[in-house]
Amino acid sequence: MGGRHALRVDAVLIQAVIAGALSFAHLHDLAAAAGQNGWKAWAYPVSVDLLMVAAWRRLRSDGPSRLGWCWFVVALFASLGANVATAGFLDLTVPPALLRLGVAGWPALAFLGGTLLAHSAAETTPEPIAPASVADPEPFEPDAVPDPAAVDAPAPSADPAPLPAAAPSVPAALIDHARKVADEYRTRTGVPIDPDTLRSRLGVPPHLADAIAAHLT
Repeated sequence: MGGRHALRVDAVLIQAVIAGALSFAHLHDLAAAAGQNGWKAWAYPVSVDLLMVAAWRRLRSDGPSRLGWCWFVVALFASLGANVATAGFLDLTVPPALLRLGVAGWPALAFLGGTLLAHSAAETTPEPIAPASVADPEPFEPDAVPDPAAVDAPAPSADPAPLPAAAPSVPAALIDHARKVADEYRTRTGVPIDPDTLRSRLGVPPHLADAIAAHLT
């Protein structure tokens, strides 16, 4: 099993080397036919292949992007165009003016593509904000305090007994909201929320915060 896998990998590498060498030679022949002599004719296939590699590396590292695909297609079109042009479809002894123009303008185009691929920031897609799963609690309105002047004062007694303070009424929506605040505080700190912190988070009076804390225990 291991030997068969190694043979398959070697065959793929050999095929890649052959295809690269043929494409390299076609780009060299096309550049030489367009008037680029000497080392300049050899530099053209290097430039095309490097641009294609840079675009493919951008796609592999940062994910699909318009910039990466644009320059990958440009380099691929230049390579395929050279392969087709050297297959006898064009008379390379008398190259057309459009071919000379494309070959002459390629260095500037390749420089622009390489610079954009190397120095432009990767495109990021902002994550959508999940809608709130629970509706916002209704605003808390404390019970109306009666006017002391409108209430008849009880007759003073010789030994008045203190009356127990009635627990304030807490709306169910406010308790649910306080429970979420307490759960979030416990998750973040690892300890239960204290009444003072609960009061500051909810913006309620101290006696109401104590009543809410009693419902949370």
